[in-house]
Amino acid sequence: MLAIARFRVPLGHVEEFKADISRAREALATCDGYIDGAIGQNLDDRGLWVLTTTWLNVGSYRRALSSTVVKMQAVPLLARAIDEPGAFELLASE
Repeated sequence: MLAIARFRVPLGHVEEFKADISRAREALATCDGYIDGAIGQNLDDRGLWVLTTTWLNVGSYRRALSSTVVKMQAVPLLARAIDEPGAFELLASE
């Protein structure tokens, strides 16, 4: 399962955001079922950021969102994500 959260970040807030998104990824990485995660900044629109995480299954992802550490470190950031569907079933991978 792939989870994608995109963020619009004003250029004056980038340093604070980088710390917040790193803490969020680290908190998610402590959860059972977490496989991998990445943080990215758009090359053409420097105010657009993404957090992607890969999970064993959708249940692992949903349980992770309920954990205390994730509620404290990641959920406040995820609440600032662009409002769009972000959970994807992986159909093929290398």
